Amino acid sequence: MHVGSRDLTTGPIAGRLIAFSVPFLLANLAQALYGTVDTLVVGWFTDASGIAAVSIGSQVMWIANAAVSGLSMGGTILIATFTGAKREDQVDRTIGTMLGLFVAAALALTAAMLLCLRPALRLLRTPVEAFAQAESYTRIAACGLLFTFLYNALSAVLRGLGNSTAPLLFVSIACVVNVFLDLLFVAVIPWGAAGAAFATVLSQAISVVLSIVYLRRHGFAFDFKPSSFRIDGDKAVRLLKLGIPISAQDTAVCVSFLIVTALVNTVGVDASAALGISGKFNGFAMLPASAMAAAIGAMTAQNVGAGKPDRALRTMWTGVGFSFTCAVFFLAWVQFFPESVVRMFNGGEGVVAAGVQYMRSFSWDFVLVAFVFCMNGFFNGCGRTVFSLFIGLLACTLRIPLAVLLGALVTPKLAGIGLAAPLATAGSIVVALLYLKSGRWRGKGPVEGAPGSGISAAAAGS
Repeated sequence: MHVGSRDLTTGPIAGRLIAFSVPFLLANLAQALYGTVDTLVVGWFTDASGIAAVSIGSQVMWIANAAVSGLSMGGTILIATFTGAKREDQVDRTIGTMLGLFVAAALALTAAMLLCLRPALRLLRTPVEAFAQAESYTRIAACGLLFTFLYNALSAVLRGLGNSTAPLLFVSIACVVNVFLDLLFVAVIPWGAAGAAFATVLSQAISVVLSIVYLRRHGFAFDFKPSSFRIDGDKAVRLLKLGIPISAQDTAVCVSFLIVTALVNTVGVDASAALGISGKFNGFAMLPASAMAAAIGAMTAQNVGAGKPDRALRTMWTGVGFSFTCAVFFLAWVQFFPESVVRMFNGGEGVVAAGVQYMRSFSWDFVLVAFVFCMNGFFNGCGRTVFSLFIGLLACTLRIPLAVLLGALVTPKLAGIGLAAPLATAGSIVVALLYLKSGRWRGKGPVEGAPGSGISAAAAGS
């Protein structure tokens, strides 16, 4: 038995889901604080161009984070399915393969990002006032991708085993360290956006080292010796088959928002800073749905692996209810008190005005993603990652032309651009519900030979 393993195929669904998802939520919250603390500290100790630089640099790095999070979810699903099927030998081989793949991918992506950085910032129409700082921030952050990939890989393994608590411990330590280092390298030592990036990389490195020490002391099967990072061809194919569609979906979402960023950057540095601030808050507002989706994916995979697909579907609907309730709170906050969000970042009156325009229209997406995130988590856990990719691409395909069209037709422009996101999400929900009702997602789970099969018509209608 691996450290922290937990059976998610028995017990009350709501209780299991909440207990398993809360550490997900808190870990994601701590991860989101990385970029938010960077933006807050830079906002208070520099100016709007510094905020814009961190915002744009963070969005470029978001592509890399999307790639690793998708592959991580693929690993979680595969490990969870083997765990549910009680095939521990396959779990061990999957862990070695996953860690080996992630190290190779991190090194390749770091090189690619360093080579393409300046052209990418130009494509995003980065304001001249923020260009140098955005380049410094992103270049330093890219050098820390190895630590980002290793943290995500270790967390994915543990979550697949049913342990969502240890990843929370790792990222919480990193978050606390990041706060102190941000203040040191931005407030005390005036390095601006570059100091914020260096603080993030150093805190992630500390988190990874502590994670490895913790796991080795608690009987984790993998020994972290160089010879153990062995890639099993069969496991690599299965992991990539599951993970690449999720990764491609997340990356497509990032690219679509980068295009929206380029559109907003043409308005000016205040609009660019406002979009960055809005993005940080929007990320927090969507954390409950995102954490619930990840928990649903892991629970679904274990239950499908154990031959309990009806329970998996009930898990999805339970997660939708929790996510929707949380989303209503954030929607009400932005609709009634939007200025309070923007003023936290000390961006000036121009930034406040632009932020209010964008956030009031975008915030309707909070309640809609509660549905689409949880449904995608369920489809991923069932092994239907290609359909999840289709849903993501559909939303992105709708979002970009809607942003251009509504930005031209609606006054103020930022309100029209913000409205594109909820409209695109609504379209993807309709398609997801039709697919769910069709029953085409039934059948084999993520692993051949796992006992999971179809789901009853009664469950499908629940």
